[in-house]
Order: sequence, then structure tokens, then C-alpha cells
Amino acid sequence: MKHLMLTAAAVLAAGQAHAEAHDTAAASVDYGPRPAYLVGKLEEGALKDKLSSCANQTGSQTKFSIGHRGAPLMFPEHTVESNRAAAGMGAGILECDVTFTADKELVCRHAQNDLQTTTNILVSDLADNCTSGFTPAEGETEATAECRTSDITLDEFRTLRPKMDSFDAAATTPEEFQGGVEPWRTTLYSNDATLLTHAESIALFDELGADFTPELKAPVVDMPFDGFSQEDYAQKLIDEYKDAGIDPSRVWPQSFELDDVLYWIENEPAFGAQAVYLMDEYDTEGYDPDDPATWPNTMAELKGMGVNYIAPPIWMLLKAEGGKMVPSALATEAKAADLGIITWSLERSGPLAEGGGWYYQSVAELIDGDEDYLNVTDVLAQDVGVAGIFSDWPATVTYYANCMGL
Repeated sequence: MKHLMLTAAAVLAAGQAHAEAHDTAAASVDYGPRPAYLVGKLEEGALKDKLSSCANQTGSQTKFSIGHRGAPLMFPEHTVESNRAAAGMGAGILECDVTFTADKELVCRHAQNDLQTTTNILVSDLADNCTSGFTPAEGETEATAECRTSDITLDEFRTLRPKMDSFDAAATTPEEFQGGVEPWRTTLYSNDATLLTHAESIALFDELGADFTPELKAPVVDMPFDGFSQEDYAQKLIDEYKDAGIDPSRVWPQSFELDDVLYWIENEPAFGAQAVYLMDEYDTEGYDPDDPATWPNTMAELKGMGVNYIAPPIWMLLKAEGGKMVPSALATEAKAADLGIITWSLERSGPLAEGGGWYYQSVAELIDGDEDYLNVTDVLAQDVGVAGIFSDWPATVTYYANCMGL
């Protein structure tokens, strides 16, 4: 009995320590200068008045603000440093894009085949392991390479050095290929950045007081891979949260594959209740988020399958109408079906002076400056009713959410 009492006391102490750690993390939010810079660029009006009134607010962590691969606007994505920066900006949920190595261990990478642009593999001793080695640019043909996490073991993965996601298409050497960083990003925080396994990301995010949104990335290898099936892969992702003792209410597992989401709903219902269907219907010929007749599934049908959260890109939720940004039919019908909506990814497009590119294509005529990051956020929050926004620089979303009481 004494042993049991000591064990219970230890559990209570651990819980209290976690709560205190969470409070500490939430209390240490630093917006930095960017939110104020964006607010200053807004046209005079109610939104600017409201956001300006919060200039001296004390920042707090919020689940409305989701770190997209950490804070990759300035930090190498999916690294310890990128995620610490995101948490420091108040991101209440952090993301690990999950893929696997040759020995079927889960690691954080945006794609199974992006090591050539996100690490130094091409200038390391592992270059010969790559699926397709470096081919130099010649004439109008760009330089290429393809290096997969499944080309190397976990131990080998740990030897790589992460870098900003980039490549120089005109490169004639592997060393030159390491360049190509967009001028609005930076390499200032790339030195000695630290890669993460999925299990390590769980421990880190928990330490930072944040919740979790792991994305099961589509394999580029044929499945099953050496006996490792898609179902094994989806299950292993969940198992690593169970092994770490993480409450399912803190986890939002994601996938672009509806079958993965349905697997979690059926086989891991506690985790499946918050499984997020990342919508890529935009790849379907003729698809129009404002025309339900073109949708593979209606929002009500998805809800009927047990899906509770969808995550379309920003442009699928908005349209231009009467000189304003308003919710698309997709956004309206998702809300009517009682689906939670998460969207991606703010501040991934760099300067918005030329319409914002892919993420803002449905409202490009209304996008003409960086202040539109805040205008878009306001429409998504107030009119669409999103539950959270992925951002490459979470401070902006955190500032808005704190000011608006979200």
C-alpha cells in the first residue's frame, strides 16, 4: 500500500510539474516586431484600430496559432530550433510531418524525398545512398537530385545537418545546389540546427507546453515497404503518442489521404475524433471550391464518415465578391455540416505585393500588400470561423488571436 501511495504521489507531482511547465511556456510569448509592422501597414479602419489597441498586451499561447513545420520563415523546418521559435511566438499546436527511414523509424520531414533540399546530404558521405544523385544544370536543363529518408537508416539520418529548404536550379556542383534561399528568408539560424525524430518531437512539444498535429506523409516508395503496410505506418504514428502517455485530446493527426483518416476513426477512435482531413481536391480536374457539384464528397458526407475536422488551403475557403473577401461555398457548407475547419499556410508566400501566389489565388485581385496577411486572417477567423491557422511565422496569428480573444 505504501508503494502504491508513493506511486500515486509521484504521478500527481509529475502532473503538477507538467502543468507548471505549460504555464511557463504559455507565459513566455514574445511577438517580436513583425505583428506591429503588419498592423502599421493596414488601412485606417476598425481592424487597424482594434489590433493597434492591443500593442501592449501580454502574449499568451493559443491553439488558434499552429506552427507550420515550426517557424520556417527564418528557421530550418522541422528542427528543434524552428519549433522552439514557434512555441516562443505562442503557437499552441506544433506540427511534425511524419515519414520513415529505411529501417522504418518515424522522422519529421515535409516529404519522404526532400533531403536534397532540406539537409546537407548531397555534400555528405551519404550522397551515394540517394535514389537519384546530383545531376548538374546544363543549358536550359535544371540541376536535379532526389534523396529519400527511406534511402538511409535512422542512425544515418541523425548524422545529417538541416538547412533552409532551398536549391539552386542553376547549380553545377552539389555545393552550389545547397543555395537558392529566397531573399525574404534567411540562413541566419541555420548553423547547428537539430533534426527530429517523431518521438523526439513529441517530447519536445510536450516540454514546450504545446499540443500536437502530426501529418502522415504519403510515401514515395511502394507500400508495403519491406513488409511495412500503410496501416502499419498509420498505426505506428498513433502508437508513439500512446507510448509517450499523451492524452488523445491533445493530438490532431492529419493526412491528405482520406483512407488514413478513416483508419484512425475506426481503429483508434480516441485519436480519430480529432483526425484532420487535409483536402487536396484541388488536384482533381474541374474542381471548384465554390461549386459543390465538382466535389468528390460533400461536407455532410464527410461528417457522416466520422470526419470532424477538415483542413483546406486558404484559397479554398475564400472568394472575391463585391470587392471583398467572403467565405466560399466550401467554407459555408463545412460550417453547416458542423465540421471544424483548420487552414494553411499563412506567411508562406513572402511579400504579397503581387497577389500572394498559390495560397491566395481565389482572392488575388484583393491582395496587394503584406498587411493582407492580417486582412485574410480576420476574414478566416470572423467570417469563415476557422478553428486554427497554420503559419510559417506564428507570432502574427498569435497576436491576432490574443487581441480578438480567440
